[in-house]
Amino acid sequence: MSDLTASVVETANGFHVDGYEKISYDFTFLDGVFNPENPQLAECYKRWGRVLAVTDLNVYNVYGEQIENYFEHYRLELKVHKTKIGEKAKTIPTFLSIVDSMTEFGIYRKEPVLVVGGGLVTDVAGFACAAYRRNTNFIRVPTTVIGLIDASVSIKVAVNYGNYKNRLGAYHAPMHTFLDFTFLRTLPTAQIRNGFAELIKISTCSHLDTFNLLDKYCEEIIDTGFGRCDGASQEVRDAADKINKEGIYEMLKLETPNLHEIGLDRVIAYGHTWSPMHELVPETPLRHGHAISIDMAYSATLANSRKLISDAEHRRILNLFSRAGLSMDHPQFDEDILEKGTAAIMKTRDGLLRAAVPSPIGSCVFLNDVNAKELKAALFRHKKLMRIYPRNGAGIEAFVDASDTGYTDNNMSEVKAIETAAAKAGSLNGNGAIHGGSVPNGHSNGIKKLANGNGTVDGSSNGVNGHTDGLSNGVNGYTNGSKA
Repeated sequence: MSDLTASVVETANGFHVDGYEKISYDFTFLDGVFNPENPQLAECYKRWGRVLAVTDLNVYNVYGEQIENYFEHYRLELKVHKTKIGEKAKTIPTFLSIVDSMTEFGIYRKEPVLVVGGGLVTDVAGFACAAYRRNTNFIRVPTTVIGLIDASVSIKVAVNYGNYKNRLGAYHAPMHTFLDFTFLRTLPTAQIRNGFAELIKISTCSHLDTFNLLDKYCEEIIDTGFGRCDGASQEVRDAADKINKEGIYEMLKLETPNLHEIGLDRVIAYGHTWSPMHELVPETPLRHGHAISIDMAYSATLANSRKLISDAEHRRILNLFSRAGLSMDHPQFDEDILEKGTAAIMKTRDGLLRAAVPSPIGSCVFLNDVNAKELKAALFRHKKLMRIYPRNGAGIEAFVDASDTGYTDNNMSEVKAIETAAAKAGSLNGNGAIHGGSVPNGHSNGIKKLANGNGTVDGSSNGVNGHTDGLSNGVNGYTNGSKA
């Protein structure tokens, strides 16, 4: 939430206004947010006596009954807007479908919309709230690692437009964010790995202790859903909880002085210089975590070439990506993409590259004096280095699939009208159309029942205890029994 104060001073030719906006919002760690024994979320809606929830359809298929039972327990009327959101459906039609539900519900200006889902859902629904009457409250309950660790920290909300990520958006803080890591019990391993990249991002450039924990417990954290799956040791769970809390706290400390990105030298932009190109250029998009991992790995090679990190530190960073099964290279990452990505990000960053790189691990510097020749030489060296790693630096389950490529079920005439308008500015999300689609991002289907609101899984297809067995081409950096 935000409050404004301002002063108006008369000048010789008119007036001068100074306005100051206070932004205030809370985070609560709460395992079992939809457990009826935990009233914290329900208390946010007592004044209204009702709840409009926006959630990913796949999340609803797993947790819908539990959510409905929770609000029924507290005698709060519940309406659920179920949507399908993938990176290529993070669009205006999705945004408008949520706006339509807000209108039908008759949302009051200060009444908070409940947003339950991963970072894509919170991005689009948050933007709908920012736009609706210019400022409608919302409460976030993120359900993926990226949603919990990264998207929950920022107040940025957006949709994609044309060939560009997050081209239309706003800065709009939620009233409250509830962080419930038991959702990770039902999250596929591919999505756990996807979010793990965000923790490498913040720790490599800002928090050495967290990097050391990630390095020590990498495989165990991914395999056990951050210690939330059955059979996880208390040691791994304690380490995961420390990693999550310190990672979120570090990002908040870095972001809160610069919520509106007035300052463009941003530590948490490590991995976000060339990654937008990696994410949208392939016909099948790379998952966000893999796209930024390619960027981070290349940036580490660039930093090593400049002697900003030692050879040992460089290997340590690359080995961590490999062990996690995250991408470090892609066939389409070539000189052309490097050049286009550099030109695009320099427009976003006001004419400077501002590439965040580690110097050393746990701290960061920004590069502005890198020329095209040096960038290309670093790329050549990086690709040569990738030959010694499993899969030549390719990631495991790096591309979006049926777990995160959903599309909205909007009125098709409305979709066509918006596509026509969008075509004037560029093909919509890189493919010129929104196609009928598959299951949205998030949680494994086939969950029979969640007991007592604590995330216990009685049965699941597509994996047991929130992760999928039988990954091919090596798991967590292991190939034929040898560790990367």
